[in-house]
Amino acid sequence: MSKPRNAFYAQSGGVTAVINVSAQAVIETARRHKDRIGTVYAGRNGIIGALTEDLIDTAQESDASIAALRHTPSGAFGSCRHKLKGFDKNLAEYERLIEVFKAHDIGYFFYNGGGDSADTCLKISQLGDKLGYPVQAIHIPKTMDNDLPLTDCSPGFGSVAKYTAVSIREAGYDVASMARTSTKVFILEVMGRHAGWTAAAGGLAAEQDGDAPQVILFPEIVFDEAKFLTAVDRSVKTQGYCAIVASEGLRNADGKFLSEAGTTDAFGHAQLGGLAPQLAQLVKDRLGHKYHYAIADYLMRAARHVASKTDVEHSYAVGQAAVELALAGRTGVMVTIERQSDAPYRWTTGTAPLEQVANVEKKMPRDYISADGFHITAACRRYLAPLIAGEDYPPYDNGLPRYVRLKNAPVPKKTGREFKLTAKD
Repeated sequence: MSKPRNAFYAQSGGVTAVINVSAQAVIETARRHKDRIGTVYAGRNGIIGALTEDLIDTAQESDASIAALRHTPSGAFGSCRHKLKGFDKNLAEYERLIEVFKAHDIGYFFYNGGGDSADTCLKISQLGDKLGYPVQAIHIPKTMDNDLPLTDCSPGFGSVAKYTAVSIREAGYDVASMARTSTKVFILEVMGRHAGWTAAAGGLAAEQDGDAPQVILFPEIVFDEAKFLTAVDRSVKTQGYCAIVASEGLRNADGKFLSEAGTTDAFGHAQLGGLAPQLAQLVKDRLGHKYHYAIADYLMRAARHVASKTDVEHSYAVGQAAVELALAGRTGVMVTIERQSDAPYRWTTGTAPLEQVANVEKKMPRDYISADGFHITAACRRYLAPLIAGEDYPPYDNGLPRYVRLKNAPVPKKTGREFKLTAKD
């Protein structure tokens, strides 16, 4: 019997509260198949770990430490924003990957990320045809934005959705109690560049007319200043206050982000942030209302303490399925979540070809947004509600959640040379 080949696992893009659950699943599932998968090497800081031969030996971690990843947010092995260019534009990077994979006998590639990561995984799956070194490449979905196509939802989203709904409900209670003599408008800015799923999740908190949030601002709906101010003022007059959830990706009629900072990340995406203070100042200048705002940012994607149990289960299932698909000979696919029913919520895993996933964004359907553009519909509520269901609290010590820090022991280098990255990290 031939020696089992090793696997490479890495995390990419913005991390989430539950991405490590998928890492746990990959490693645990591989350990149950030691006759077919040797060691799982993790890339330190995503694909950069492969290019620079900076690999982590997960075999040095105890079963208990790997199990503790279930309750630990962020990326246990480090993530990155590094986009592989096409074979014709940067062949050196692909030749380097083959060099490292050969040196460490890597035959399985598991990449855990969003749409750009799916593109990287697709390119790796083509190494056999393009350069003669076949690797079974499986994409493990992860994105808090919920914008991956061909899957019912994206692991990482359910927990962010729960955080958003809980936060705006609690803030709404706070503002309502102080509105008569103090703050009348509260704005929660949430992540979401082109798709409004995260902002929409805040709508789950409004179970009755008048509940917070009274206004939601979606990237899919062009921002109309006059209509926005009218909606805010109406809420203040009828409810005494107005709580708003605003997506960072809000655009004006010219298609420009209201919060664009003028810089870009390594994937070429515009850097966003600071929408909430702009909206708050508009409310102050035009309506005269006292305001407060919050920019959730990293807090929302790191909030493991309020993670959705459904999301945790999704995240483990896609990691486990990825390994099982590779063992079954599959490559060039993304694991998907397939919804079977809303109530009771039933689901299973499936697959989608990476050619149809890479660099494709799933936006909110118009029938998920109310006619006035400021809230969610019943159909959207039916879709979202199961994704935030259930609690999966981490263990606590001394009043704080107990998270694990892995050894992340380096694997000795074998190629004998350094590699300089040619694309911006």
